[in-house]
Amino acid sequence: MARSSVYYVPVPVDRQTLELMKAIDQEYTSHPFFGIRKITRAMRDAGYPVNHKKVARLMRQMGIQAVYAAPRTSVPAQDHKIYPYLLRGVTISQPNQVWSSDLTYISMETGFMYLVAVIDWFSRFVLAWGVSNTQDADFCARVLLKALSKGRPGIFNTDQGSQFTSDVFTQPLLDAKIAISMDGRGRALDNVFIERLWRSVKYEDIYLRNYDTVPALISGLSRYFDFYNNERYHQSLGNMTPASVYH
Repeated sequence: MARSSVYYVPVPVDRQTLELMKAIDQEYTSHPFFGIRKITRAMRDAGYPVNHKKVARLMRQMGIQAVYAAPRTSVPAQDHKIYPYLLRGVTISQPNQVWSSDLTYISMETGFMYLVAVIDWFSRFVLAWGVSNTQDADFCARVLLKALSKGRPGIFNTDQGSQFTSDVFTQPLLDAKIAISMDGRGRALDNVFIERLWRSVKYEDIYLRNYDTVPALISGLSRYFDFYNNERYHQSLGNMTPASVYH
C-alpha cells in the first residue's frame, strides 16, 4: 500500500461539486452511452444548474466518456505508442488468454479517489486492484506488476489513456512477451468485461456504503473483491464464481 494512500487528505472540492460529480458518475454508470449533452440534460432535470462546459470539465477530471466512437475522446501522450486492438472476432476460451485493465472514478463522502483493476476476461476474476488520489501511470503500473506476479496472459488489453500507453506501463508487458491490445478510440465497449465490473462494484458496494475515509474505502473494497471473486455467482459463468472458473 502506498504511503500517500494511507495519509491522503480529501481534495478541497466544495460539497455541491462533489454531489454533482457523484450524480454524474451514477448517471454514467446507468447509461454509459450518454454523452456530455445528454448527461448535462439529466443533471438539469435532477435540479443541478449546470451547462455542458462544466459537465465536460468534471467528466474529464473523473476520467469518463461515452462508449460510442467519437473524435479525440481518449488522447494518449504524444510520444506514447498506440497498439492495435487485437480482440475483434477472437473467441475467449480459457483463463489467462486475455487480461485487461481500466481506471474508474470513486465518489466518497468528502472527496474522491480512482480505482484501477486487472481482470481475466474468461473467468471475470479480479487479479489485482488498487486506489489512488491521482490517475498517474506509476500507480497503474504497480497494480499491473502485482497481477503479473500471479501469472501471464497471452494478450493484455487497455484503452488509449496516457496511463496505459506510457512506457512505465507497457514495458513490463513487452519484457514478459505479452501482446498489447488497445481499444479503438472512444470505444469503451472494446473493454466490456471490466466496464461490467465497474458497474457491479459501484451498485453493489460504493453507492451503498458512501465511504468517508480512504482506509474505510480500502477495507470495504477488499471485502467486496473477495466476495466478487469467491462468492458472487455469475450467470454467464454457468452460475459459478470467478475464482472457481479461473483456478
